[in-house]
Amino acid sequence: MTSSTGQSQLSAALKERARLEGFDPVGIACLPGSSRLQMRTAALQRWLDAGFQAEMGWMAAPRRLDARTLLDGARSLLAVGLNYYVSESRQPNSLAIARYAWGRDYHRVVNQRLRRIGRWLESQRPESRWRVCVDAEPLLDKAWAEEAGLGWIGKHSNVIHPQRGSWMVIGHLLSTEDLVADQPAEPRCGRCRACMDACPTDAIREPFVVDSRRCIAYHTIENRDEQLPDLIKAGMGPWVAGCDICQDVCPFNQTELPTNQDPEVQPRPWVLDLSAAQVMQWDPATWDQKLRGSALRRIKPWMWRRNAASAKSVDPPTVSSSEIR
Repeated sequence: MTSSTGQSQLSAALKERARLEGFDPVGIACLPGSSRLQMRTAALQRWLDAGFQAEMGWMAAPRRLDARTLLDGARSLLAVGLNYYVSESRQPNSLAIARYAWGRDYHRVVNQRLRRIGRWLESQRPESRWRVCVDAEPLLDKAWAEEAGLGWIGKHSNVIHPQRGSWMVIGHLLSTEDLVADQPAEPRCGRCRACMDACPTDAIREPFVVDSRRCIAYHTIENRDEQLPDLIKAGMGPWVAGCDICQDVCPFNQTELPTNQDPEVQPRPWVLDLSAAQVMQWDPATWDQKLRGSALRRIKPWMWRRNAASAKSVDPPTVSSSEIR
């Protein structure tokens, strides 16, 4: 068996192992990446220079500029997507929570499954080393997902898959193995600006550039100030934890999308039928019980009350399909 044949077989087997863990799409990229990856890295620096990261100082971590600094000898990575689109919907006149957080904390889910894949890889190549990266690690995760062919980065800055839309969280497994790379995804947003036009706070300042200082998701999750800015209060509608508006209106999310039956992404019942009155009564024990094992624990009880005080309960939006250009 030639070395190239062995690499191809290992790469195919690794991707199949990822699919068995519930990931789809999956892809492989080689380090240091193509010229497009360099373009995305330069764009990150411009974004930081403009102050669009707000108080998220961790986005400026120097290691984010080169994935090879995260694992000595890293030569490739496996990129995976976990679909979190489910058939259930938010109840009318309830407060809104971003879909990614309806189920179990995706950091834990993706991390645990990628670790199983890493151990499998090590069983096949005992000398290999690997490292799991979810979005808490200093990696340009969306850029590497695009590089590995999972989808392209849309104008709202989320990764879009042509058949699955943008309802997925992503993770990566860095490896010292030489693997066979997939083709990077080609952008397909064209002239569409549905996400830009729909944002009530005009947070998408230009295609692919989101100003966190104007973003409802940033302020409801990361902002530790006692009061939300007036701009956010005026535009947040029912959103108390994240915001899906830019994804809701994306034409690639208007098609018949596959739903995931995975128990770990299914919504907790209270998430779909939440009122401001309920939130205002949460004490630390109630908060702990409801948010155990949830990504939403980042939002502390007082922040939930702050957000709910400014939100307006309205029916979920009805979005008509629009032409993909």
